[in-house]
Amino acid sequence: MITLSRREVIWISFMLFSMFFGAGNLIFPPFLGQSAGESVWVSLIGFILSAVGLPILGVVAIAKAGTFYDLASRVHPLFALVFPFLIYVSIGPGLAIPRAGSLAFEMGMAPFLPQEMVISPYSLLVYTVVFFGVVFWLSLSPSKLVDRFGKLLTPALLTLIVLIFLMSLVTPMGAPTAPVEKYAAHPVIQGFLDGYLTMDALAALVFGIVIANTLRSKGVNDSRAISANMIKAGLGAGLLLTVIYVMLGILGSQSAFLGHAENGAQILTSLMNHLFGESGTVILGVVFTIACLCVSIGLVTSCSQYFQGLFSGLSYRIWVTILCLLSMAIANLGLTQILSVSVPILGAIYPVAIVLIVLALFGSWIPASSKVYPTTVGLVACFGIVDMVNGTFLNHQWDFWLTFLPLYKEGAGWIMPALLAACVGMLLDFGKKAASVYKRGPVS
Repeated sequence: MITLSRREVIWISFMLFSMFFGAGNLIFPPFLGQSAGESVWVSLIGFILSAVGLPILGVVAIAKAGTFYDLASRVHPLFALVFPFLIYVSIGPGLAIPRAGSLAFEMGMAPFLPQEMVISPYSLLVYTVVFFGVVFWLSLSPSKLVDRFGKLLTPALLTLIVLIFLMSLVTPMGAPTAPVEKYAAHPVIQGFLDGYLTMDALAALVFGIVIANTLRSKGVNDSRAISANMIKAGLGAGLLLTVIYVMLGILGSQSAFLGHAENGAQILTSLMNHLFGESGTVILGVVFTIACLCVSIGLVTSCSQYFQGLFSGLSYRIWVTILCLLSMAIANLGLTQILSVSVPILGAIYPVAIVLIVLALFGSWIPASSKVYPTTVGLVACFGIVDMVNGTFLNHQWDFWLTFLPLYKEGAGWIMPALLAACVGMLLDFGKKAASVYKRGPVS
């Protein structure tokens, strides 16, 4: 059995961190910090529990189950085909990859162009051609991701963020202000919901195949060794995410003196101008570009490996080409249209992913054949579809009835149906076991 050195595990952790850490992860913590103000530390606890805890638990769940397909098969063979496909399409070319290309242009290139060039569609077209050309080139050799991510892109990204934080320690900053709105009443819960909205738990299910294949390329073929190293890499990436989120949250809590902002991107822009002057825009642009590049490469790689396995007639290289061209085309359609279609779908499938992760972690008590899987996942999936239809097509006409569910207003109304369905599944397991004992008759 081949074992990896500590340094190799660290590099793989760096690679996984960079695949998780995109532009959205840069934006959420500063906004939380400014809104939570004096309660920033309490809110950060909730944020880290969901933004770090759920993705890392997702990596652990895949490591314990073997593959995403194996985990989904515990619900139903048809579900194991449909659900992973929806996830790969939704967070791949359907939303996350095109969004990364658009955000990289908005934050990394647009600030340096004349206004007439920014509004011109040709500027975005030229930029995305170059951006996805780089993504295509770096995605062609997935076995080299550790060298490119772990040893190059991730250290560069971490260095820039640490530099920004250190500069804030020697530059006069504002004091945290009183928390506002929900951050004042329930800072931990609101922080948890903010982290929940990063939806990195979906990415954890997707990236599992990349980490496993990376380990196999290094000669680790034993299933137990692969699981153990995936868990180590997940914990390492979680530690890095936690440190960076704390830094960005603290920066946001000290930014109120710069004025109220509507989102984290505005906060970061104001902070960088305050800390570094005109060069701050350049540094921020580099940070966003690297983050978007890392996420795009990770998603193109994982999606290409998945679709190659699903449709064996096309090679990995062809799938990389298809995904890069498709993502580039969608990125030029406009981010607003992409979000209007994709976000409701993501909101419907995200609770299902969380339920799968939680059930997999309780594998010692809930066997793969348990009825808890189909009952819980089935009811949560139905709730997600109803909620999506209510918000997308019915203009929230069913809110009166849905608000009776605990935590529905907070975006977690699926929790109670999941608990009820799990109890039903356990009762079915008990009934099946009792029926089996009855058929065997009394023991003589």
